[in-house]
Amino acid sequence: MSTGPARALTYPLLVTSGTLAIIAAWVPFADIDQLSALAVVALAVLAYTAYQLGFAFGVLPSGLVATGTVRGRRVRQQYRLVSRSWLEISSGDRVVWQPVFYDPALSTLTATDLELTGRSIDAGNTRFYPSGRVRTAEPPGKLVDNPSRPTDPPAYGIPRRLILDIQPAIGAPLVGLLWVYVMNGGLGAFVATTTVAAATFTWLSAIRGSDPS
Repeated sequence: MSTGPARALTYPLLVTSGTLAIIAAWVPFADIDQLSALAVVALAVLAYTAYQLGFAFGVLPSGLVATGTVRGRRVRQQYRLVSRSWLEISSGDRVVWQPVFYDPALSTLTATDLELTGRSIDAGNTRFYPSGRVRTAEPPGKLVDNPSRPTDPPAYGIPRRLILDIQPAIGAPLVGLLWVYVMNGGLGAFVATTTVAAATFTWLSAIRGSDPS
């Protein structure tokens, strides 16, 4: 097997840890209302991360009920600010789309045989980890196929991936302004809320299986 979770899940788990660290950093400065809000956000981050890991490790079935060898290819979805990797899987006349956490091996994956066990997806020596439930309808947005097989899988570092995932955080200042307006906070509350919102938006992109390619 490939390094599997070490490659596919390290980045989203690092972003999760960073988000929780940012939330924890504001706890000493929070009043009771702010503390409650931070606790809710932290619990939501932990709960959804556990939910996504449940799909990745087969604790929660993603909907791949077929077993055996099927034909599949990787496509990259671009929809608004969302970029995700999907495996387009064909079994007889049926075609489904399975979202997966990005692995560098996806960038070199052309149409190939996939081994399904009902909860895991293997292609040769590489295991791909689901990042959500199977879709029976084509995902929205633009789906880009791999035009060719590169010689080596590209390596996308954490800075590049963060730059891509932080794009939805453009709305974070609006969340900060809304908090100040509703709760009558000051500059400190605005900065704290904006920071936490930006980290949370970035985390949500990462934990859903963003594709940096």
